[in-house]
Amino acid sequence: MSFKLPDLSYDYNALEPYIDARTMEIHHSKHHAAYTANLNKAVEGTSLEGKSIEEIFAGISAHPAAVRNNGGGFFNHNVYWSVMGPGGGGEPTGELLEALNGSFGSFADFKSKFSTAAATRFGSGWAWLVKQADGSLVVNSTPNQDNPLMDLAEVKGTPLLTIDVWEHAYYLKYQNRRPDYVEAFWNVINWEEVARRFK
Repeated sequence: MSFKLPDLSYDYNALEPYIDARTMEIHHSKHHAAYTANLNKAVEGTSLEGKSIEEIFAGISAHPAAVRNNGGGFFNHNVYWSVMGPGGGGEPTGELLEALNGSFGSFADFKSKFSTAAATRFGSGWAWLVKQADGSLVVNSTPNQDNPLMDLAEVKGTPLLTIDVWEHAYYLKYQNRRPDYVEAFWNVINWEEVARRFK
């Protein structure tokens, strides 16, 4: 098995009341596990076997949809789990906060832009805070399981922060109220991890 489902660094109930334990359990042990297993099946016996997920994304446009969709599902969830945690929320500090202020004007303006990108992504997908090659920060969203590391991405760069806006990420608790889920997400962001990714 090339790719492995990561263990979470916190319990399924650790993000309550913002994200419920049942959603976390199903999301991680069923959805993420399926993307991981299907990615391994998709690359097995091909030229992609043994390559890192980043190497695969660099040429994703040349590979089958099963690799793109399951590779994205595997990687995007890895980022999502890592940028959340108990005791999260608040605001970032230091260089990351300075960079956000420099790119968006203020943390409040960044928060508004990110929330809008998440709430208005049509259908299923992700919203991202991305560090581009020139060091600038941008917010965008991607459909399905696409991400900024893929060669076909409209906005390319290093993913710093992401929110999953597929319905399975929030429907048990929030039903069709995606904006409420997006607002709750700000209470669980692990800014230390986002800052680590930024550096």
